[in-house]
Amino acid sequence: MLFIFGTGMMQAQVKFDAKVSKKKIGINERLRIDFEMNKDGDNFNPPAFEGFDVVGGPNQAISNSYINGKRSYSKTYSYFLSPQSQGNFTIAQATIEIDGETYKTLPVSVIVTSAVEVPKNGNDATYVASENVHLVAEISNSSPYLNEAITVVYKMYVSHDVSITSTWREVDTPKYADFWSQNINNQGNFKIYEGKYQGEDYRYVILRTTVLYPQKTGKLEIEPLTLDVPIDVPGNRRDIFGRRMTTRVNKKISAGKRSISVKPLPADGRPDNFNGAVGDFDFNVTANKTTLDANESLELNVKISGKGNLKLFELPTPKLPSSLEVYDPERKENVRTDRSGMNGNINETFTVVPQNQGIYPIRPITFSYFNPKTEKYVTIASKEIVIDVENGPIATVPAVSNNGDGNQKAVVAAKSQFEYIKLNTNLKPINQDPFFKSTLFWSLLGGPLLLIPLFILVGNKRRERRSDVQGNKLRKANRLAKKYLSEAKKNVGDKVVFYEALERALHNYLKAKLSIETSEFDKEYIARLLEERNVEVATISQFTGLLQSCEYARYSPASNVTIQQDYNKAVETISAIDKQIQYR
Repeated sequence: MLFIFGTGMMQAQVKFDAKVSKKKIGINERLRIDFEMNKDGDNFNPPAFEGFDVVGGPNQAISNSYINGKRSYSKTYSYFLSPQSQGNFTIAQATIEIDGETYKTLPVSVIVTSAVEVPKNGNDATYVASENVHLVAEISNSSPYLNEAITVVYKMYVSHDVSITSTWREVDTPKYADFWSQNINNQGNFKIYEGKYQGEDYRYVILRTTVLYPQKTGKLEIEPLTLDVPIDVPGNRRDIFGRRMTTRVNKKISAGKRSISVKPLPADGRPDNFNGAVGDFDFNVTANKTTLDANESLELNVKISGKGNLKLFELPTPKLPSSLEVYDPERKENVRTDRSGMNGNINETFTVVPQNQGIYPIRPITFSYFNPKTEKYVTIASKEIVIDVENGPIATVPAVSNNGDGNQKAVVAAKSQFEYIKLNTNLKPINQDPFFKSTLFWSLLGGPLLLIPLFILVGNKRRERRSDVQGNKLRKANRLAKKYLSEAKKNVGDKVVFYEALERALHNYLKAKLSIETSEFDKEYIARLLEERNVEVATISQFTGLLQSCEYARYSPASNVTIQQDYNKAVETISAIDKQIQYR
């Protein structure tokens, strides 16, 4: 009993505590936390510091002292933390092993408030750093039109009183929801410029340049860029050579959230063939030859060049006479993006093959765009191209030009059009072999015997298929997805009708599976219902992404490739939900 009591006394003497510098801090302040122990140990594990960034530490301090022959020992691990956001946070337990036992600190609660006023103390390195380094997001145009290019330039201003000699760390990356965006890479070459910040002389570097094309109208938000920057602040002390000694301060700086007010394109004067092109463009249609023979090919090139949202709209399609066979175009893009936006050209080359001799006019094609500088719509028409087919069969029915007026009639070729070419023969042998003992005779006789193993194999496969519960469930889910999406599949060629049908199919599927009304179609509410029925998070995200694609399709053009991808994704997603969903 005496030994057990002595052991308990020794364990009771061990102390391991967590102490913070403040229980309540502003979001622009730093928090110091010390983990103290009165006996050395092994395998110290700090907490995860959720809600904070570690900007300093761990620093280790050890103290040994003897008073009246009695030894006093202390060991401390110190961390410096920067809060990520406002709110109530709990710093979890730290652990350490001392004499084979594991000890834990108590959790510590910290309240993070909005930014507080930093005392103006010229001798405080933190205050000096905050007053001499600034991050700014400069926007070229805060009130653009829909699909008009704007540029965001992120600059870091540094005064001549401090310096930055180490690499900074990116804490938060800007998010450009509802924008088409592209960063202009400076390849890490940060050139130093001289400039002014609030009337004072500063040095600055351009950290990032991003080109944005708004895809929605109204007020859009740009999330801030936030950096953790090590700043060297000169102090009042000097070294033995007379140079001022510096103190390094890690400071979190942010460019702040910015708002963009996007104006809709004017409805007055909008051409019927306008398809979302915004900028300043040239347009022409050319053919590599206009005189050729039947079944000889020519190339028809549709080209748009200039400056604007070149990648965000579809090129107009030429309307050709029915006797000219046209193949899918080959698309080439020569587009570069700089601070002013996209510029270059886009080409679509159609291969055209005439079937009969004659003269075929290709009517002018029109292309319309909106010029944000003049705030007017511009329509450009190509020149008429006449194709002269000199040699080949003569069409017995006149070719009809598909000029888009809706009055065209289908051209039916005469039966005698290709009679001068004999493609098939109907020859019969003079001497025919008797049927008895012929190949056909033995095939008919032995065929049923050879089919018996095949019937057995097919029967086994059918039984395996029926017993494959998971596979049958997958096939049933795929049939269900295609059933709901059948109307959308019929309209793959028409963007507007396709996305309306796709959205309606997704809604009907949800009404059938979740028993909810149309008024309850909210993406967050749908995601919650699917999550409650054990549908995987990735599948839920893919489903809500499809709903969002249907909404975006009203404001931005979509290519046939994108439409086909969305249809395939819808089939896959509905099949996945049908497999995973669990009914109450």
